[in-house]
Amino acid sequence: MGLLDRFANVAQHYENIKSCGGNPFAVQMEKLLSTTEAIINGRPTLLAGTNNYLGLTFNQECINEAKQALDHYGSGTTGSRVANGSYGTHQALEEDLADFYGKKYAMIFTTGYQANLGIISALAGPNDFLILDADSHASIYDAAKLGQATVIRFKHNDPVDLEKRLARLADQPGNKLIVTEGIYSMLGDQAPLEEFVKIKKKYGAYLLVDEAHSLGVLGDKGRGLCEAAGVEDDVDYIVGTFSKSFGAIGGFCVSNDPQFDLLRVVSRPYMFTASLPPATIASVHTALKIVRQHPELRIRLWNNAHFLYDGLKHQGFQLGPVKSPVVAVYLPSPELAVVMWKQLLDSGLYVNLALPPATPQGTALLRCSVCSAHERHQLETMIKIMTEVAYKVGYMLDSAAVA
Repeated sequence: MGLLDRFANVAQHYENIKSCGGNPFAVQMEKLLSTTEAIINGRPTLLAGTNNYLGLTFNQECINEAKQALDHYGSGTTGSRVANGSYGTHQALEEDLADFYGKKYAMIFTTGYQANLGIISALAGPNDFLILDADSHASIYDAAKLGQATVIRFKHNDPVDLEKRLARLADQPGNKLIVTEGIYSMLGDQAPLEEFVKIKKKYGAYLLVDEAHSLGVLGDKGRGLCEAAGVEDDVDYIVGTFSKSFGAIGGFCVSNDPQFDLLRVVSRPYMFTASLPPATIASVHTALKIVRQHPELRIRLWNNAHFLYDGLKHQGFQLGPVKSPVVAVYLPSPELAVVMWKQLLDSGLYVNLALPPATPQGTALLRCSVCSAHERHQLETMIKIMTEVAYKVGYMLDSAAVA
């Protein structure tokens, strides 16, 4: 028996996907032409599946700072900050992140995945309870596995169910840590944070919000859903990533917890991972400055999100519940989703294919992420291509056509 034989079901599922004519796990961008275009399979392709919400991957200021950091500090740190020490740029970025959020403390990680892994697994101990939204990202579930707390799920974005779970634990010793997200990555919906905060206070729990997809996207200052909902002072820990709006890689946590620095020596994903390389730190630090100084990027992003959502809705697509830079199209079956995804790619449009079990309620989705750098004619082209392909593959029938 082979070591990987236990993944037979996954292997069969993978073969089924490939038999539909596409392999979403093998897409190669042969050349990046810009923030919004690439060469894929030898043809120019519009990018609508990158999470590059503010279009900063090709920002010249970020690139220049990264190049200078390469020259001054070299290509990598070759070890963890606990073992090898920190660079001054690590600490400077943490100080500016804390200032951005109005928090006392900040801690950066090598990826957003590790930020959730390191913070959540350290905060909730063996006698504690981790109360997770059912649609939490995989990094949150993996953090629960790494930690030793009792894990309880509540219905997605459902304050009534959250309160019911906490009420049952009212007489139980141990801390209760609620974990939710700002914008959810699959459907683009947002957590009802104001209601969650009221429940958290009522039951003496703690609240952690993952702003991975809402940093730079929501709030007057771009700090995310906590800012937009006016509850920043009531959220105990905010986690985020640099791999979306900031156009690079890395993760972080900010907080006013007076014991926060203890996390540096009890968080294993922080202690035992090489720290972010200087060029990435420089790029992220510049991106943070741009997010603070250029709110117009956020305005343009939301204008584009509204245009794409309204355009697809007008054509008859069944979309996610709210307008958001994440525009998700529901498909009736995984098989049709794969076929349509491949047809879109062949037509010059790259979107994300999202299939069960990674999707809410086991639905099949074609997930678009909007960028502030998308031009209006590119958004019109996306709508045109998606509509043509929808009719071609039978997703949309003539009776649904809109004049």
